[in-house]
Amino acid sequence: MQLHTTPGTPAADGPIDSVGNTGRTRMYPWLVFVLTFALLLADYMSRQVLSAVFPVLKTQWGLTDSRLGSLNSVVALMVGLLTFPLSLLADRWGRVKSLVLMATLWSVATLLCAVAANYHQMLGARFLVGVGEAAYGSVGIALVLGIFGSRVHAALGGAFMAGGSFGSVLGVAAGGAIAVHLGWRWSFVTMALVGLVLAALFGALVSERKLARYVDRGSAESVRHSRFRAPISTLFTNPAVWCAYVGGGAQLFTAAVLLAWTPSFFNRVYGLATDTAAAAASGVVLLVGAGMVCCGVVADRIGRRDLSRKWPAAVAFCAVSLICLMLGFSIEPGPAQLILIGIGAWFSGGSSGPIAAVVADLTHSSVRASAMGMLTLSDSLLGMALGPFVVGLLADRCGLTAALRLAPLAYLVAIAALVAGRCLYPAGLRKLAAVHDR
Repeated sequence: MQLHTTPGTPAADGPIDSVGNTGRTRMYPWLVFVLTFALLLADYMSRQVLSAVFPVLKTQWGLTDSRLGSLNSVVALMVGLLTFPLSLLADRWGRVKSLVLMATLWSVATLLCAVAANYHQMLGARFLVGVGEAAYGSVGIALVLGIFGSRVHAALGGAFMAGGSFGSVLGVAAGGAIAVHLGWRWSFVTMALVGLVLAALFGALVSERKLARYVDRGSAESVRHSRFRAPISTLFTNPAVWCAYVGGGAQLFTAAVLLAWTPSFFNRVYGLATDTAAAAASGVVLLVGAGMVCCGVVADRIGRRDLSRKWPAAVAFCAVSLICLMLGFSIEPGPAQLILIGIGAWFSGGSSGPIAAVVADLTHSSVRASAMGMLTLSDSLLGMALGPFVVGLLADRCGLTAALRLAPLAYLVAIAALVAGRCLYPAGLRKLAAVHDR
């Protein structure tokens, strides 16, 4: 993927610091991206390793599907509740220090999961995992988007957000294998150690002083606005942004369901052992992540000359996933079902990159982490927290396959919100311009 910057801007000749000095290297932004992305992998490895050991915990502790779902949903719930205040704090206190503190906290909490003796202790440990992970996604993506041009925001946003799926793949696959050979507690220990090591590397190599040398020259902000701090109230007065928030959360409902429940689906429907089911599910989750990246690239291509085209691109991705997943979970197990589920999984989170891009386009850079925090809040409450829990409740009543068949209906809400957002987008840009002119 090749970076593009807006023609005629200083960024085309190299990174510029806040006083106009050209940076000496173009590699540092990529180093920041790699480290931030690696920590995101660790974030989701710690979050989704639990899904790999669902069958073991269900048997060992005698848990219902709704209780199993709650162990996943409590993390997303805390992410949803705490994302915005912690993102706001990070905008003021410092994004680098905040990211290191978050990673350390969720890794220590993952160690507590390893020593949990019952459901209630596991629920408490998962609660702390959620506290630690709460604002990582919003602060991390704001940090990344701030040092690259806006013409690649959908691709980078999709790639960064796809880290959740890739981390889930690693967490589920490695967690299942470790659980079979060493026991399920060692699955959590391994994920915790990975997080602690990466947090130490990030703290050693990334600093606010170094980041200050790189500014986003591909966005709508000009140099004279670089020191301006927009009021927090601007996050709540742009209807187009609210449509993006709702659309983003609703489209992740089904993606979250696939992340949480595909190991159990392969275990129950296809009769696979715990480690084999986890490996099969990791393939589905990998498709979710790869789709986020590729759909983000496609959206950037479509919106190269007109950024508003990213909205209908996001709608199209939702529609394809809705159709394929409902058909896939409606037919008998076999190759045809797996193909349809695979296609649906590819597009299930494909709107994430375009939605992150339009949120970035519609908000001032000084409050971008807070804006991404609001997006993560919606993603968590409407998608990541609600999806696995609702499907767990439905599975207790009508069976897991029937519950998975109903989950894609959430895309109807996403499509309606995104269509409305496209209509309101020009007015949203005018509101942003008015903020710049203050």
